[in-house]
Formats: sequence, C-alpha cells, structure tokens
Amino acid sequence: MNKKLAAALSGGAVLVLALTGCGGSEDNKELDAWAKKVCDLVPAQNKKITAAYDAITKAAEDTESTPAELQKADSQAFQDLSDGYKARATVISNAGAPPGAEDGAKKLREAVKQLTALSASYADMKKQVDGLDTKDQAKFATGLKDVSAEMNKVETQRQTALAALKDLESGDTKQALSEQPGCKQASTSPAASASATDS
Repeated sequence: MNKKLAAALSGGAVLVLALTGCGGSEDNKELDAWAKKVCDLVPAQNKKITAAYDAITKAAEDTESTPAELQKADSQAFQDLSDGYKARATVISNAGAPPGAEDGAKKLREAVKQLTALSASYADMKKQVDGLDTKDQAKFATGLKDVSAEMNKVETQRQTALAALKDLESGDTKQALSEQPGCKQASTSPAASASATDS
C-alpha cells in the first residue's frame, strides 16, 4: 500500500545547493562571506531531509509494519521534511541576496517563497497522514492512495523550488558556494549528488 508513496518520494533527490567543481573566480570577500553563512548550515539540513526520505522509503518496504507504525513513520518524516525546507528558506532569507549577483534580491525572494511553500505542503501531508484510519485496513489503504496522489503534486512543487534555488546559485554565486566546506560536504553526499542533475 505504502509503496506508491515511497515511489513518489524515492525519485525525488533531496534539495541541496546545486554545486559544481571549483575554478578560478575573482576574489569577492562579500560574496564569500555570504556563501559561508549559507553553507555552514547545509550539512545539518541535508542530513535531516535525507533521513526523512529514507524513513519513508524504509517504512514502505517494511511489509511487517502495521498501519499505525506506517502512520507514525510517515508522519514524523513529513514533519522533518517540512522543518528541513523551512530551515533552508530561513537560512537563505537571513543571508540576504548574494552580493553583486544580477537580480539577486528577486532570485532570493523566489527561492525563499518556493521553499516556504514546499515546507507548508509537507506540513499538510503530515496532517493528512495523521488523519488516516489505522484501525480499518481498507480505509487506511484508500487513505494512503490519496496521500500518494498528493505526493505527486508536491514533487512538482519540489522541482519548482529546485529550479528557483539553481537560479539563485548561478554564476559567481555558484562558484563562491562551491568553495565553502559545508557545501562541498553536501555536494558529495549520495543524496545530493543526484540533485545537481535532477530532472
């Protein structure tokens, strides 16, 4: 029953900063300072988001789980995803627009808007899962199908948020981020490696 939900999630790479390798960039201390603000917190956020996706997939594959156990696992995972993306939006918002970036303020607003909306959608998913009837197997199965259908909509929203992040992280901004230890760590993680080329 829960495998459709896992399928909807497993194809979705975790939203992390889409980074490429280092190259010679102009020395821009203000931009480097901005990148440090963002990247210092990326590993912790990435870890939480990755663990949440893993938890949903694991719960879906566990055929021995009861409806109540599935509900608990999915509910916690959706809460963690909501918290993780909200934290990402907060970090970027607090950092402000990348210094010297073209349309930086506009790109920042769009990225924060999309991440905040994604966080809210995962919070709604948690409420939906919490409302499932775990005492009636048939009703629970039907409810999971509804959750899975909603998850497909959220995946489209996640792609929009990823595109907004990539837009914010283009050009010199991407270069500055790629040179920060926190973002290097995130970009080499298994979940993150797919996000840079995520389709």
